[in-house]
Amino acid sequence: MPNQLADLDEVFQALAHPARRHVVRRLSTGTAAVSELAEPFDMALPSFLQHLEVLEHCGLVDSEKVGRVRRYRLTPEPLRVARGWLQEQQAVWERRLDQLDDYLLDLKRQQENDR
Repeated sequence: MPNQLADLDEVFQALAHPARRHVVRRLSTGTAAVSELAEPFDMALPSFLQHLEVLEHCGLVDSEKVGRVRRYRLTPEPLRVARGWLQEQQAVWERRLDQLDDYLLDLKRQQENDR
């Protein structure tokens, strides 16, 4: 479990940057070459390649070199793990908010009965 949490930390850290989120969104529609992925950004190619390295390091993307062109594709499993963690947190907070709602309704009923 600790290793999975460390992996999850890397995924969220990778997704924290808007350029990397854009790349993930783009790759959800299919593979793309580095030049295609870098086109929308006003940054030097070495800087953009660092973003791709972060995504590849955490497992969100992988790449393959075909001839002189490196193509990237999305690897969805880390996103599934992140979604699972977020769903767990959502369930915890929904339960806590339901408990708070019940408590506040009981408190209101008690105040009304005390009048």
